[in-house]
Amino acid sequence: MLLTQTYSAVDGYATSEGTKKYVDNAINSNEILRSHFRSFDGLHLSSIGMGTYLGEPTSADDDLVENAVYESVKSGSINVIDTAINYRLMKSEKSIGRAIDRLVKENIISRNQVFISTKNGYITNDGDYSSIDVMEYIQKMFISSGLIDTSDISSGYHVLNPNYIARCIDKSLMNMRLNTIDLVYIHNAYEGWHADIGKSEFYESIAKVFQTYERYRSNNKIRYYGMATWTCFRVPQDNKEYLSLEDMISIAENIGGMNHGFRFIQLPYNLAYSEALFLKNQNVGSEKGLTILEACNRLNIGVFTSVPLFQTRLLNAKIPEYSGITDQVLKLIQIIRSTPNVTAPLLGHKNPAHVKQNIRIAKIPPLNEVEFEKALDILEAIKLFLNVPQTVFIIGTDVKVIENGLIQKYGDKSGTLAKNYLDKITKGRR
Repeated sequence: MLLTQTYSAVDGYATSEGTKKYVDNAINSNEILRSHFRSFDGLHLSSIGMGTYLGEPTSADDDLVENAVYESVKSGSINVIDTAINYRLMKSEKSIGRAIDRLVKENIISRNQVFISTKNGYITNDGDYSSIDVMEYIQKMFISSGLIDTSDISSGYHVLNPNYIARCIDKSLMNMRLNTIDLVYIHNAYEGWHADIGKSEFYESIAKVFQTYERYRSNNKIRYYGMATWTCFRVPQDNKEYLSLEDMISIAENIGGMNHGFRFIQLPYNLAYSEALFLKNQNVGSEKGLTILEACNRLNIGVFTSVPLFQTRLLNAKIPEYSGITDQVLKLIQIIRSTPNVTAPLLGHKNPAHVKQNIRIAKIPPLNEVEFEKALDILEAIKLFLNVPQTVFIIGTDVKVIENGLIQKYGDKSGTLAKNYLDKITKGRR
């Protein structure tokens, strides 16, 4: 079976002029706040993005994802779309392609107004050919033709062979019907290989991946590249899964010079996975003990964050109000998108009701520095004090003492912070 198709590609890529036009249209036509958008490398990007991990490789979910992308972008709330070639067995990329094609043909946007990222590295099959499982697909498409060897597949089902990476880019371009992808990540590379090879061998392999990305940049097929990660930037330096961001940038500089294309990372960050904000595990030059967000700031690296809702596990957490927000999802999004040096959290939504719910954040100002610090003080104090598994704390306290302390620090004479503080740590049982 010949696994190819013909398609008409959408030309262009996200530009400063195009993304600024998206912002202006969002403000003028949809009453979106200007503060909802961030600037990075001349691009104007929404402070939330849409992820496309969720769902099954079914036609029903194909339609849901396509329509969610369409409505998210059309609303003026989201011009950042994230995916991966293995998400729903390539079908998320295809849904994005159809949505962008519709948006452009209907003159709702031009291609230069939206920023589209994808990832590669994991083995995957094509969900449109469901009778061919993943190993058969890899055998037919890559191993039998000599592009890769079975030894190129890690125990984590990951491939760093440049031939595979190049074919994945070509396939992603076809899936999304694009001539250029704004950002391509290598997907959980060290997570997929640290159990099989040493760090020096990994560095040699990742350098070859970066060479492939730079070659595609020179042909204007991708604009940027980076690393989408799970643990490597969130663990202490003595952990076997740890990576230095500075080392990765140094490799990129050796290959692409000072104008290299490594400009973004992606990592988990939410109220449960807060290492990006607090763990001081990175060094940049003479500066030691920086968080990954601080290191990205020093190295001029944009940061997109994943799992802001912890895959719905935080939806039942008792969280104080911020800026008058009562909706649980919006409270979770607000603290993440307001974090310094975070470009945007990526929200996975496909249900129409969830799309409408999530994009409401675009009409709410992000927390300013003072508001963010207030929220952080409360949440982190709770976390540090009570983060002991299988332990029940019995707390005796005077509400007035808490209230007076918060008034002295924050000037909150309403007593709201005191009530929220105690409600948070006792689940309202006082």
